[in-house]
Amino acid sequence: MKLSKSITIVMLTAGVLAGLSATGCSSRGKSSSGSTTYSNPLPVTFGDPFILSASDGKYYMYGTGGMEKGFGAYSSDNLVDWHFEGQVYSGNQPGSWTVKNYWAPEVYEIDGRYYMFFSADWKENPTNELENFRIGVAVADQPTGPFTEVSDKPLFDPGYPIIDANILQHDGRTYLYYSRCCYKNPVESEVAEWARVQNLFQEIEESWVYGVEISNDFTTVIGEPVLLLQPPSTMADPQTEWESRSVTSGEVNRRWTEGSFAFEYNGKIYMMYSANFFGGENYAVGYAVADNPLGPFAKADNNPVLEKNVASGGEVTGTGHNMVFRTKEEGKMYTVYHGRTQKTGNERVVFIDEMNIDENGVLTVDGPSTSEKEL
Repeated sequence: MKLSKSITIVMLTAGVLAGLSATGCSSRGKSSSGSTTYSNPLPVTFGDPFILSASDGKYYMYGTGGMEKGFGAYSSDNLVDWHFEGQVYSGNQPGSWTVKNYWAPEVYEIDGRYYMFFSADWKENPTNELENFRIGVAVADQPTGPFTEVSDKPLFDPGYPIIDANILQHDGRTYLYYSRCCYKNPVESEVAEWARVQNLFQEIEESWVYGVEISNDFTTVIGEPVLLLQPPSTMADPQTEWESRSVTSGEVNRRWTEGSFAFEYNGKIYMMYSANFFGGENYAVGYAVADNPLGPFAKADNNPVLEKNVASGGEVTGTGHNMVFRTKEEGKMYTVYHGRTQKTGNERVVFIDEMNIDENGVLTVDGPSTSEKEL
């Protein structure tokens, strides 16, 4: 089966988002200009939020959390009011390859069917690894499920734990992006050496973003994965400070590059990614740009583009794992992500903020925000 024109795939081309558009809000109103207003955070306790614009005219939000073993979803008719649809995928299905830790679902519509990419612990674990994550695909006839796994095995096994699947279609070909987990991936760098000198950590593990071409029916990996993004190795690198905060603060002996989201804009491939501990206040978002889906990617000079705002008097921390969309009505570009506030504590909640790319290709995010805004 090949991807048809009806596939809902995440892609921005010349400023137009193909098939993905959504927003939501925790408070609703009308401004003096008649526009709908909202304020963050939304009343959705998801991590890793993802929005699908379905052919039935509704919008569906998927994410991590809320289900003991699987995923739930929200729907909206107006991109403002969201209704909880309940559990749409369960890992308790007979023959499931999964065991636990269900993370980061993304759903794509193809010829009237719905395909979910997700991460979970693989039950095949002969060496009893503590982190045994792989990526799988499930399918349903409705965006609200029930989603059933297409195979009793993960999509592929690279030999190390992987999470955070994201799909991009470019020139008729399909690319899968994912993050290799930090687990058992110690990396020597000037940051690791500094941590030893400071008696913080003896080694630093890292997660890296890879890309690989897959078949257009989402069933087969084509070729070998290509390493696209990883934490900087030198202290002089301008990205080192913000990407190493979990280490330099003494929080944990890991540096993350994860939660990638790729889209095409004005002939370039933009890849947004998250760094630092997903459970801490330093989780933040940067981006890199390439001419081709498999790179090489160059990180942006203005990173991070989304981070905690407590130093400037705000209350938001832990901002990360974002996606990008345009609204249908106004055509504005937004990013959706999770974060935390003083009120929500350790609970991850959903935010949206406007995002722009200027004539020089520089991407900026107007957030994190908690004040009332127009859509």
